Amino acid sequence: MKLTTRSRYGTRLLLDIALHSEHGPVPSKDTAQREGISLKYLEKMIKTLNEAGYLKGKRGPNGGNILTRRPDEITIGAVARILEGEEDRVLDCCGDIEQCNRAAVCLRRSIWDDAHQAMYKMLDSYTLADLIKDARLCPAQNLEQSSSSS
Repeated sequence: MKLTTRSRYGTRLLLDIALHSEHGPVPSKDTAQREGISLKYLEKMIKTLNEAGYLKGKRGPNGGNILTRRPDEITIGAVARILEGEEDRVLDCCGDIEQCNRAAVCLRRSIWDDAHQAMYKMLDSYTLADLIKDARLCPAQNLEQSSSSS
């Protein structure tokens, strides 16, 4: 059960936009710089999150990205599913008998499927609003944000 950088960076992307959007859209290059993420990689995630209805981009000199949903409506599990793909599973055969010739008789398959579901249940219990609250309570995070916005 491993989440790739897509989930981790995508969550950081959404958190950065939420924390810095009080004055309007947040430019991708600013997020890339603050978060230490390649702009090219960030733009791929932005496109995916845009297509999924979580972000909207605004072009022009005052352009950037804005959330299209309230932070309390965005679960970390949903972000992971969008960026990792719906088919992300612990084992390829989980839930798909066609992927493994032993799947129909495999007694352990349900254990791995349960583990997969438990991981996403836990991720679904956290929202972007929870991360915003934590970020605002964390002194190191606040110092980093204020120094990087100068």
